[in-house]
Amino acid sequence: MDRFTSPGVARVRRVAQRGLLKPLVWRLVRVTTQGEEDIKDLDAPFIVVANHSSHLDAPLVIGALPYRLARYLAAGAAADYFFDVQWRKWLTTLFFNAFAIERRSEGKRGGSSKALLDRKVPLLIFPEGGRSKTGVMGRFKPGAAALAIATKSPCLPIALVGASAAMPRGVSWPKRGRLPVTVVFGPPMMPESGETADKFSTRLADEVRRLHETVSPMPAHSQKGHAHD
Repeated sequence: MDRFTSPGVARVRRVAQRGLLKPLVWRLVRVTTQGEEDIKDLDAPFIVVANHSSHLDAPLVIGALPYRLARYLAAGAAADYFFDVQWRKWLTTLFFNAFAIERRSEGKRGGSSKALLDRKVPLLIFPEGGRSKTGVMGRFKPGAAALAIATKSPCLPIALVGASAAMPRGVSWPKRGRLPVTVVFGPPMMPESGETADKFSTRLADEVRRLHETVSPMPAHSQKGHAHD
C-alpha cells in the first residue's frame, strides 16, 4: 500500500481537498454542476477525461465529483512543471494525488498509469496534453483512450465551461467577480469492440464538446498551434 491507495493518506488528502481547496475555489468562482445522474452507478477504476484551459480545471473536477469517486482519484500532472520543484511537487501530491507524466517523451515518472488502474485507482487525464492558450479545445491525444482499451476501464467525459474566462492561462489567480463555471458530467463511455485508440479518443472529444455546448457554444475546429505549459 502506498499514497495512492492508503486510507490514512486519503483522510489527510480529504482535509486538503474538501476542507481547504474546494471552499477556496467555490468562493472565487460560481460553480454549478450538471449530469450527476449519469455518474450515480459509476465505480472505480475509471478515467476522467476533460478539456483543459485553466489551473482551475483539476480542482473543479475533484471538488465536483462525489467524494466516493474522488477519494482515490489520481491526477496526471506534467513532470516538467509540477514535479521538478520540490514545493510544487509536494503541493501537487497533497491536493491532487498526482502522478507524473512526461509530455515530451514516451516515458513516465512517479508511477505507471496502467498499474494504477489495475489497482482500481481512478485517473484524471487531460487528453489535450496541456492548457489551451485561447480556451478553444485542442485535439485529444489517444493515450487515455489506449489506457481504457488496455484495462477495460470506462472513461468519464467532463466538460469544464467558463474556467478559461475565470482564470485564463498566464494568470495566477481567478478574476474578480466570481465568474460562472459549469462542470458537466456525461455518461461513462467504453471503447467499442475492435475500436482503435484514435477512434475512441475522437469519440471522447466529440462527447466533451457536446457536453460543453449544452451550456455554451464551443468552436468545432481543433486549435492550431495548441500549446502546452
